[in-house]
Amino acid sequence: MRSTSSTARLEARISTNLHLMLKRAAELQGRTMTDFVVTAVQDAAQRAIEQADVMRLSLADQACFAKALQSPPKPSPALKRAIAHRRKLLRAE
Repeated sequence: MRSTSSTARLEARISTNLHLMLKRAAELQGRTMTDFVVTAVQDAAQRAIEQADVMRLSLADQACFAKALQSPPKPSPALKRAIAHRRKLLRAE
């Protein structure tokens, strides 16, 4: 039994110089140009997503964050009301 996978088409207009560069790079790796481009784009997309998912803090921000975790502030009256309201809503469901 064959597994079928869904595909989508991607088209792009690129300069002749870039086309030649991609073709040469693909040939150097013994791959088709399509395989080379798809792999390169997939790698770039994965890196972009990973970079967006990582929170970067300065040393001062890291210290402030750690301090807040170790000794959190007391809940404000507004936060206490919000928690009570949430509990009430959850019981109503």
